[in-house]
Amino acid sequence: MLLNRWFRLCSPCSRVVYTNRGGKRRGGQWRTLTGHTSVNYANITEVQHWGTVAQKRLCHSDLGDLYKTESVQRYLQQVMEEYRDVSKKLQHAYLSEPDRKVLMKKHTELLPVASVFESIRQALKELEEVLSLLHSSAGTKEEDQQLTQLLKEEEALISQNILALRKDLIKTLVPSDPLDSSDVVLEVVSGRTTGGDICQQFTREMFDMYEGFASYKNWHFDLLNYTSAEYGGLHHASVRIAGENVYRHLKHEGGTHRVQRIPEVGLSSRMQRIHTGTMTVIILPQPVEFDIQIDPKDLRIDTFRSRGAGGQSVNTTDSAVRIVHLPTGVTAECQQTRSQLQNRDTAMRVLKARLYQSMMGKETEQRHTARKQQVGTRSQSERIRTYNFSQDRVTDHRTGYVTRDIKEFMRGGEALHDLISDVLQHAEREALMEIVESCGSNPKS
Repeated sequence: MLLNRWFRLCSPCSRVVYTNRGGKRRGGQWRTLTGHTSVNYANITEVQHWGTVAQKRLCHSDLGDLYKTESVQRYLQQVMEEYRDVSKKLQHAYLSEPDRKVLMKKHTELLPVASVFESIRQALKELEEVLSLLHSSAGTKEEDQQLTQLLKEEEALISQNILALRKDLIKTLVPSDPLDSSDVVLEVVSGRTTGGDICQQFTREMFDMYEGFASYKNWHFDLLNYTSAEYGGLHHASVRIAGENVYRHLKHEGGTHRVQRIPEVGLSSRMQRIHTGTMTVIILPQPVEFDIQIDPKDLRIDTFRSRGAGGQSVNTTDSAVRIVHLPTGVTAECQQTRSQLQNRDTAMRVLKARLYQSMMGKETEQRHTARKQQVGTRSQSERIRTYNFSQDRVTDHRTGYVTRDIKEFMRGGEALHDLISDVLQHAEREALMEIVESCGSNPKS
């Protein structure tokens, strides 16, 4: 192994430059010609890149930082002990078939964690060998100095690999959501009590933003219902979004979104001052394998003529459908097409999705009574984000994430993707800490 590393280190492209800023040596920093700072083995930290300026935004610490916490280390040791115990039991020939299936399932769940853990152990071993070579190569000869520089670069590369592996290890510990791969029904609803016209205009902009995000992610965006308002605004709309991991990316978008701006159109535009309005986003997962049985006796189905701005946009037949689930009071309606049968099928799909969300909401509330997640409870009444057009700023109140260029953000492209990724990472961090603390208080469980 050392011989192979020697040939790799002697590559003509592997050069490093030692820097000593301010005349003070702080643990011996080395910079590679590719622009990286080498990291010390005793205290491995993130690599800093040259010539890059971070975007002006605020976000929480990296998920990989959890590796350093004592509670996560204890939990990781518990997981590895369980993996070794399961592996040992699987080697016994006297296991019954049901017991073997249970152990195999558990072994499969723990295998990703064990694999990354072993990779980290191997990387640490390689780093120890490089440090040993560094100590033995100290001398005054020019060849020794060149070898020392090469070994310093190798130390930095291995340290960076360890950082990446630690982050991967934490990700394997994060509990998975079985609904992440589901399609969703997304609804946008204008605020009814504050903001007036500004709420309806903002609701339309939010609808356009999510349509743009669906295009950015190459998802299917199928309109189910669209009720427009005056001055180009929107009262309510619902769409079905299908694609890869749709619910995983959109599940934390549900809640109340607040807008602060000087209106451009409508009656409020004459005020020429900052107004505040709200709208609500509702995310309803549609897992492939869910099927809610509904007794037809529990439904009341109403038909009516579709509403619109007037003229030719209003149907002359009762094609719009409203379905009410009598035991719960949950309602769904659709007036998107001129076919009553199609509108009825669409309304039934939305009704089932809402009933499923109600069931899942009760289970989620029970699971999180012991610890309230900082990312929020996903309640649709929470004010989760503010869009301040006057200050050109979007702020997510659950994580403190701030981003600028609000017009670009409302296009639903990379800027929205970055914010959603930040909120998702924060939610995963909190979910992992909940499990870690639970295992810490009940180590035998």
